[in-house]
Amino acid sequence: MTVEVHSLGCRLNISESETLRGLLGGAEDLVVVNSCAVTAEAVRQTRQAIRRARKARPEARLIVTGCAAEVERAMLAAMPEVDGIVANTAKLDPRAWNVPPAPKPREERAYTRGFVQVQNGCDHACTFCVIPQGRGPSRSRTVAEVLEDILVHTARGVQEIVLTGVDLTSWGSDLDSSPRLGALCEAVLARFPALPRLRLSSIDGAEVDEALFELLCGEARVMPHVHLSLQHGDDLILKRMKRRHSRADAVRLVAGLKGRRPDIAIGADLIAGFPTESEDAHAANLSIIEELDVVHGHVFPYSPRPGTPAARMPQIDGDTIRRRAAQLRETIAGTRARWLAGLVGQPLSVLAERGGTGHAQNYAKVRVPESTPAGTLVRVTPARVVEGILEA
Repeated sequence: MTVEVHSLGCRLNISESETLRGLLGGAEDLVVVNSCAVTAEAVRQTRQAIRRARKARPEARLIVTGCAAEVERAMLAAMPEVDGIVANTAKLDPRAWNVPPAPKPREERAYTRGFVQVQNGCDHACTFCVIPQGRGPSRSRTVAEVLEDILVHTARGVQEIVLTGVDLTSWGSDLDSSPRLGALCEAVLARFPALPRLRLSSIDGAEVDEALFELLCGEARVMPHVHLSLQHGDDLILKRMKRRHSRADAVRLVAGLKGRRPDIAIGADLIAGFPTESEDAHAANLSIIEELDVVHGHVFPYSPRPGTPAARMPQIDGDTIRRRAAQLRETIAGTRARWLAGLVGQPLSVLAERGGTGHAQNYAKVRVPESTPAGTLVRVTPARVVEGILEA
């Protein structure tokens, strides 16, 4: 065996791991763990992944990169399974791996969607977040660089492009004339008129510009699926998090989107048990799920991260955090179940993936015939919901 890359965490890590596989294609007997540090649980999973990789490949060279390699560098470097650390900011630099800068493209597998990194790092200072320590300040890729990456994906027949970034909606703030994300999406759609699908990873509702809002509402090739970096439904907690939106801001944005495009599906990141969170604040966190009709939810039980202001705030006990996280997940499961039931009988365009499933435009998971080639778009009319998956 040669190169094996294990990816943890966000879609940006998935995108970077794909690039790493191509970059390291000629390396010998190498395992890379592309780590995550967003929560203490993510760091624990990183350590587990390292141990599993070492057990499976005892003779391979094992290198750790990613956010945990920055935030928890000393701890990971001390693990006996780890042979080396590559800085997160250097992981896509061929020189960090001692490989040629222009490896042969990897064409041996079918592609479904292309993850394209347009931005990295973050300039904000949310009190709970360690990611700026792991990713550094915000850096945007130019329009030309993004279009060049997309061209590689479309040449492989990819039907969907997903734009990713640590703080995606801050794209362009460091470029000449400070363009906004909406302008980048317009450039992508204009350059690739045959591209059927353009999807966005998590966005900050406070940074949605007018052009992006119009595309989300009225452009059929921009998927009706918005995942908000919401974090909480209580205004006082949002202030203590140093978020730049209020509950009313989030409600106003979603109401505007749904008013123009009723089929748009809303996703959200929510934190359970943030320091000082009262029962009333938790109730507000629960109620915003219903108010926004959140059907794609990522719930994070709060865990103090090293060097963050929230780690010095009065903490909520672990049992309460777990209980509140479970209640958030249960509420999201309810809104999602009702949403899926409402999609039964409606024709959907589904991008087929491996294993006989795929995702509709609104990111509902749909079962397709197993003979359907991965990466193809098919029309499906669901007849029922089975274990959270729509089936024809």
